[in-house]
Amino acid sequence: MRLIIYWLRNDLRLVDNPGFIQACCDADFLLPIFIHDTKNDACNEWGFKRMGQQRRQFQNESLHDLKEQLQQAGSDLMMLSGEPSEIISGIARPHSDVVLYTQKIEAPEEKHEIQNLRETGLVVKEFWQSSMLDPADLPFDLAQMPDVFTQFRQCVENAKLKYALPLKQLTCVPSLPKQLPETSPSKVDTFVSTELAFKGGSKHAVTHIDQYFARRLPDSYKQTRNQLMGMDYSSKFSPWLALGCCSARTIAHRLDSYEQQHGSNEGTYWLWFELLWRDYFEFLPFKYGNRLFSARGLSDKPAVAFDVYRFNDWIKGQTADSFINAGMKELSQSGYVSNRMRQILASYWIYDMNGDWRAGASWFESQLIDYDVYSNLGNWLYIAGRGTDPRGGRPFNVTKQARDHDPDNRYQNFWLSESEQNR
Repeated sequence: MRLIIYWLRNDLRLVDNPGFIQACCDADFLLPIFIHDTKNDACNEWGFKRMGQQRRQFQNESLHDLKEQLQQAGSDLMMLSGEPSEIISGIARPHSDVVLYTQKIEAPEEKHEIQNLRETGLVVKEFWQSSMLDPADLPFDLAQMPDVFTQFRQCVENAKLKYALPLKQLTCVPSLPKQLPETSPSKVDTFVSTELAFKGGSKHAVTHIDQYFARRLPDSYKQTRNQLMGMDYSSKFSPWLALGCCSARTIAHRLDSYEQQHGSNEGTYWLWFELLWRDYFEFLPFKYGNRLFSARGLSDKPAVAFDVYRFNDWIKGQTADSFINAGMKELSQSGYVSNRMRQILASYWIYDMNGDWRAGASWFESQLIDYDVYSNLGNWLYIAGRGTDPRGGRPFNVTKQARDHDPDNRYQNFWLSESEQNR
């Protein structure tokens, strides 16, 4: 009798989850697990935890939502803590016919975890399922994909590709094995709950997506996407996409249906355009691998010395610029900041404060509830001029950005006290 362990990573959904659906088809018994990697509880090389409070809370909400759905389907989700390869090999050891199915993540640490598991003799099947487009449909091999996004986009559009069709929802989930692992459960509730603008879980993702399209907000997306405040200026799909509470394919399919009903326009195109940017960043590691994660990135620029005092001023919102300080306060207090503000904050750290881009990217990783390894890495490399951008970097004029996007200081007034504004 075959046991399949399904290791959920950043695919916390039952709808349009190809790996999980295939596991349900192949298994006699199925054990869904999620592992809280204890490395995230330790301080990183920059001196802070890899997963901050807001990000942890959003993840926990998403896990509990998935657990409830699995229980309703007659299964369950085992949430465990530890080092993934040790946990999984320990679960697999007593069974003679066991296979691990999991989401494929093309990043060094995640690939190393899979390699460790394979070296124990465990059979591992990975499923790529986080992009809007299926790599098999692309008009080029990922190892030879165009470096520049515009060329990438043109190739996709010339091939008349829009998205891969999402899979239908699974009809049943196999039974749990009779012998469950004797492992200490993850302490998923040991955090101080804060009021986030976003609630984790696929049910909340569906509710948000439904209202976004029902209110016809895609039509105004291009005009409003660079604003800084409110829920409606951008789609806000990213928190749920980051953890896989919904799939990019499902959103693209919904957008296509919306255009068929209401017609396409600049707003709907730019919403698809941003999903394509997300795919572009997801595919780049297939071409460049670990080089993307190095201090130099893809450039010949030397590494920058890390200054802990300047870094602390930046992360605490105590720089010489009140606009930057407001953005850093929003990030640390809410776990979210607009895409425009992310670029401004990154530019200020890299160019105005001469900071190491990796430290900035790591702080975003810790704080953002929508942290995604590909988009976070890609955007920081793009700003720093260490990725594929032909311009060699994107320094922002912060004074101009404040004048353009916060002309009445409403954003700064909201996030900063009067004394902080007058520093």
